[in-house]
Amino acid sequence: MTTIIAPRVHDLGGGFNVRRAVPSLQARSVGPFVFVDHMGPAVFEPGRGIDVRPHPHIGLATVTFLWSGAIHHRDTLGSEQVIAPGDVNWMTAGRGIAHSERTPADVRTGRHDVHGMQTWVALPKSYEEVAPEFHHHAAATLPVIERAGARLRVIAGRAYGEESPVKVFSGTFNVAVDLQPDAELEIDTGHVERALYVLEGDAQVDGADIPEKHLVVFDRGSRQVLRAKTPVKGLLMGGEPLDAPRHMWWNFVSSSQERIDQAKQDWLDGRFGQVPGETEFIPLPER
Repeated sequence: MTTIIAPRVHDLGGGFNVRRAVPSLQARSVGPFVFVDHMGPAVFEPGRGIDVRPHPHIGLATVTFLWSGAIHHRDTLGSEQVIAPGDVNWMTAGRGIAHSERTPADVRTGRHDVHGMQTWVALPKSYEEVAPEFHHHAAATLPVIERAGARLRVIAGRAYGEESPVKVFSGTFNVAVDLQPDAELEIDTGHVERALYVLEGDAQVDGADIPEKHLVVFDRGSRQVLRAKTPVKGLLMGGEPLDAPRHMWWNFVSSSQERIDQAKQDWLDGRFGQVPGETEFIPLPER
């Protein structure tokens, strides 16, 4: 039926945990998705929050979606955007971009929470060096499907007969799922590779219990039914398989190891540019 993957947990301090389900030994990718991070849920006391200093990317697109909280995005293109629950931030790195992600200043004044997902989509080889872009899509612009205790929001690509306005570069399957107790959902079969990450709640797939905060990778061509025993939050993802193996190092993704080596040197030499409003940056890791 499936492969069930327990993510690696990274404590970023202050009770803020990030769980990384992809890449893993069991799944290097699912469709074009090469990186799957579950952020939170976490509660921050006044004055605290997320502070991801400027850092670079190449060869991928970052996709950010929140169930709660807010994150302030800035990048070297001059983009500045606060993402709220239900919105989508899609940043195409292409030949190179740097960005920061922080809790907005006004949100820090009180106690606040954050809960969401950030995924990376590897760009097809023919698009790896496109010009970087940033696009924000407000929640109201996304297709919403309501059915018998299920609320589905199509983040990117096609699913359940709907298509997101988010620009994608290959066949993409990405849906936010919210189920009420006893609701059932047949997993869309219109994509070659598919997976489900359960953020929260007691779920079953074809009658088998799925632990929350785990990734379920479905076999190709199979049919599954997801059932909620309690309220469930989940993220469906997948799409066309990668067109070639990918190298991944730190925040860089490429079909070429030489290109990643060049990106390392570009970051060391400051060739990614400056993020307006930022004076800090994350140094290139030694390993």
